[in-house]
Amino acid sequence: MDIDRKRTQRDYTLAFKLAVVEEVEKGELTYKQAQHKYGIQGRSTVLVWLRKHGLQDWSGSLPQGARYATMEKQGKAKPRTPEQRIKELEVQLREAQEKARLFEAVIDVIQKEHGVRVKKAFGQVLAQELVQGLSVSRACRYFGISRQAYYKRRHSELRQTARDARICALVTEVRLRQPRLGTRKLQRVLQAPLAKADIRVGRDRLFDVLRAARLLVKPHRAYHKTTNSHHRFRCHPNLLKEGPQKVVPTAAEQVWVADITYLPTTQQTVYLSLVTDAWSRKIVGYHVHDSLQTEQVSQALKMALRSRRTRQTLVHHSDRGIQYCATYYQAIHQRHGLTCSMTDGYDCYQNAMAERINGILKSEFLLNRPTDLQQAARMVKESVQIYNRERPHQALKYKTPDEVHRASITLER
Repeated sequence: MDIDRKRTQRDYTLAFKLAVVEEVEKGELTYKQAQHKYGIQGRSTVLVWLRKHGLQDWSGSLPQGARYATMEKQGKAKPRTPEQRIKELEVQLREAQEKARLFEAVIDVIQKEHGVRVKKAFGQVLAQELVQGLSVSRACRYFGISRQAYYKRRHSELRQTARDARICALVTEVRLRQPRLGTRKLQRVLQAPLAKADIRVGRDRLFDVLRAARLLVKPHRAYHKTTNSHHRFRCHPNLLKEGPQKVVPTAAEQVWVADITYLPTTQQTVYLSLVTDAWSRKIVGYHVHDSLQTEQVSQALKMALRSRRTRQTLVHHSDRGIQYCATYYQAIHQRHGLTCSMTDGYDCYQNAMAERINGILKSEFLLNRPTDLQQAARMVKESVQIYNRERPHQALKYKTPDEVHRASITLER
C-alpha cells in the first residue's frame, strides 16, 4: 500500500479489516504491530476495528480476559481459540509474577526498615484461614520456609500465648487488692507465683505483655491546696534542708513526716492526716476527719506515738500549716520530746516524701469515691494496711515498708 497518501476508513475493505482483527485477537500481532505491518494510518484505527468487528466486549472497564469471560457466560461471545487462551494466560502469568515481586519488595522494606515480624503475620494468616483453600505445604513453599519451621514456631506461639494469659490472670488477682500497682512492683510481687508456675518473665517482657493486654497503669495527677501558711503562729526551721544542721535518718523512728490531703466523698468534703516514717516509708499514723481543726489533725500524731517502739530522738517534719503550728499541736511535741521541723514557707518539695505518700494512697488505692466519712475511714484503713504490708516500695529495694520498719527496730534493740 502507498503510505504517503492520507487514507480514511473507506480506503480499507471490510475483508482487510476483518483479517487484521482476527490476527490481533488470535494473539499473533498486537494492534500496534498490525498498524506498523500494514501501514495503517491513525493511532486508534485498529482499535476502532476491534471494537466494531471483534469478538471482545469493549463497552465495560474490565480487563480483556475478564470482559471476554463475562461475555462467554452471557452467551454473547464465541469460544476463544487455543491461541487466544494461551495469550491471555501468558498475560495473566506475567501480571501475577509482577504482583508477587511487588509484594516481596514491600515485605522486605517493612521487615528491614520498620521492624515488623512478618513470620508472625504469616502464621496468623494460616491459623485464621484467611486464604481459602491454601494448604500449609503450599503456603510454606511460597514463603520460603519449611513446614517443620512453621509448626515449631506455631507451637512456640501457642505456648507463649498460654504463658501470657497466665501472667495476666496473676496480675488481675494482685490488682484486686492493689488496683493501680505499677509494672516494676508487680514483677517483684509475682516472683513467687511465677516461679511456682515455671514462668520466667523479665521487666521488659512484662511491660510488653501488660501493654498488649491493656493492663498498664496510666498516671493521673490532681492538685488541691489544704495548707494555710499565712498565720500568726511561730514556725520552726527546716531540719531536713541541705546544710550543716541537716538531719539524715539512719533507722526507723528518727524522722517522721506529716501532711494533710483532701478526700472527696459524695456527701461532704473530708480530709486525711498522715504521719509517715521517713526511713521505712511506713504510715505510722492516720486519721480521717471532716474538718481542718487542730484537734482532728493531731489524732494521726497521737496514733503514731502510741505505736512508737523506741525512745530515741525523733524529728517531726511538716509544712507550715496552721494546724501544725498551733499551740495544741506543739504541746504534744513538748510532752513527748519531739523536735519540730517545718518547710520554708509553702514549698511542697521540702515535704516531698509526705506528698508522695498522699499521692500513692489516692492514685493507687482510694480510686472510688466513698459515700460518707465512715466509709472513707474504712477505705483508708484497708488501704494503709495494704500499703504497709503488701506493696513493695522502689526506694526500699522492693521491700514492704512494714518489713523494713520491723527490721530496723529489731537492729536498734
